[in-house]
Amino acid sequence: MITSKDNELIKNTVKLVKSSKRRTESRLFTAEGVRLCRDGVESGFRPELFFFTTNAKEKYSGDYEKIASDSKKICEVSQQVFEKISDTKSPQGFFCVFNMLDKCKKPYKINNGGRYIALDNVRDPSNVGTVLRTCEALGFDGVIMSKNCCDFYSPKVVRGSMGAVFRLPVMIADDLAAYIRSLNDLGIQAYGSTPRDAQDITEVKFNGGVMIIGNEGSGISDEVLAACSKRVKIPMAGRAESLNAAAAAAILMWEFVKQ
Repeated sequence: MITSKDNELIKNTVKLVKSSKRRTESRLFTAEGVRLCRDGVESGFRPELFFFTTNAKEKYSGDYEKIASDSKKICEVSQQVFEKISDTKSPQGFFCVFNMLDKCKKPYKINNGGRYIALDNVRDPSNVGTVLRTCEALGFDGVIMSKNCCDFYSPKVVRGSMGAVFRLPVMIADDLAAYIRSLNDLGIQAYGSTPRDAQDITEVKFNGGVMIIGNEGSGISDEVLAACSKRVKIPMAGRAESLNAAAAAAILMWEFVKQ
């Protein structure tokens, strides 16, 4: 059992939790909680490390056996040490370190007629996690993210996605505008969500394509918007001028798939 917070393995794990740079350099990310750790394993991810407390092992014995049997290394830790690596208010006592997948996909591999959501500079990890969760729930084929979005593997994104990070194809675009233009060349429609010179989403007929959501404050960048095939908006009553990015994405995705 690891009982020291100064243990090198513990200190390195804390850095993974707190630092996007460390996650990128090591190609590792973390997941915490019984459900997320189990989801990772059931989705084909093999944990590099599995930390657990004695109480968690006894309480979730079936889940423990499943996760431990698939893990390359397992480490029992004291409650105090677990709280050191934990990123939640009420830790359950399970914590995994996973290898990242290569999140890159060429435009020609995107299905013509498939349904995708694109995020342009969306910075809030909670919004990104919620969008991923909604994408999976509504049967979307994948997500495209600009490179200036928040870290896809941050603990808040992983937690907010409720496991969708393990199962949903995600493409990171170095230049989202150029990426969208390349999709247009392949006949794949891109719809930019904006209140400016846009058609009500309820009036648009969809046959697959990409729905683009912009930054929480400034919306879609002018360059990305210029690359879109069509502009769409959510009709709103009252004095509200905008919606939370995750809420707007959910409405747009629902209209996208219900036809």
